[in-house]
Amino acid sequence: MSENLVVPTMAEMLAQGKQPEVLFWVGCAGSFDDRAKKITKAFVRILNRANVSFAVLGTEESCTGDPAKRAGNEFLFQMQAMMNIEVLNAYKAKKIVTACPHCFNTLKNEYPELGGQYEVVHHTEFLKSLLNEGRLTIEGGQFKGKKITFHDPCYLGRANKVYEAPRELIQKLDVELVEMKRSKANGLCCGAGGAQMFKDAEAGTKEINIERTEDALETHPDIIAAGCPFCNTMLTDGIKNKEKESDVKVLDIAELIANAQDL
Repeated sequence: MSENLVVPTMAEMLAQGKQPEVLFWVGCAGSFDDRAKKITKAFVRILNRANVSFAVLGTEESCTGDPAKRAGNEFLFQMQAMMNIEVLNAYKAKKIVTACPHCFNTLKNEYPELGGQYEVVHHTEFLKSLLNEGRLTIEGGQFKGKKITFHDPCYLGRANKVYEAPRELIQKLDVELVEMKRSKANGLCCGAGGAQMFKDAEAGTKEINIERTEDALETHPDIIAAGCPFCNTMLTDGIKNKEKESDVKVLDIAELIANAQDL
C-alpha cells in the first residue's frame, strides 16, 4: 500500500487560484484516531484514483461541535461552529464530503441557521455518485463471495434517511449482503452516539455495543461494514469481547472499496 497520497489544502488551492470540486471534511476521529486514519487514507486513495479535485482544511479545520452540542453545551457548540463557518465561507466552500456521520449531520442540519449553507454529502453518497458518473469502477476483488452485514450509523440512517448508498456500494463488490434483524429505520445505536463515546458507561447489565455486535454476529458475517468511525470502534471492541468470532473484521465502506481495488 503506497502512501504517496495527494492531499492539497484549501489554502494551497486558493494560492493557485483554484476551487476544488469538493472539500473533504476529515473530522476529529479521521484526523487523530489511529483506526479512523486508515478510513481517511482509504477514502483519499479512492479520490486520487477517480481524479477528484478535492482539498482539506488541514490545521484550519476544528471540531464541528457535535459532541459539545450532544452533551448539552450549546454555548461551546456555537463557538466551534462559528469559527468553522468563518473559515468555510472565507474559502467559498460549496460542497463538503465527510466520512463521519456526526460531522455530516452537524454541517448539514445545524450549520445553516448559523450562516453556514453548504451541500453536504456522506462519503458513501459521494462514492455512489462517482460510480453513477462512471468515474469509479468497483470490483469484488478479495471480497468476492464474502458475507457482509452493514450497520446503519444513527446519524446517517435514522437522522438523515441515507440507507441505500452504502448498501449499493457493498453489493457492487460481488458479496452476499445480509441484513441484521434490526436494520435501516429500526437499526440500533452502536453505543457511541450523543457524546456517549466520551463518557463512562451508565449502570446496567450489558453494554450497548455488545448488544449491537451480537445482532451483527447473528448473521454469521465474514465482515461487518460500517460507515462511521465511532461505530467502527464500538463494533471492533464488541468483537474483541467475543472469543469465538474474533476473526470477524470491521471495515468502513471506503476501506472495502479501496482494499478490493488494492489502491
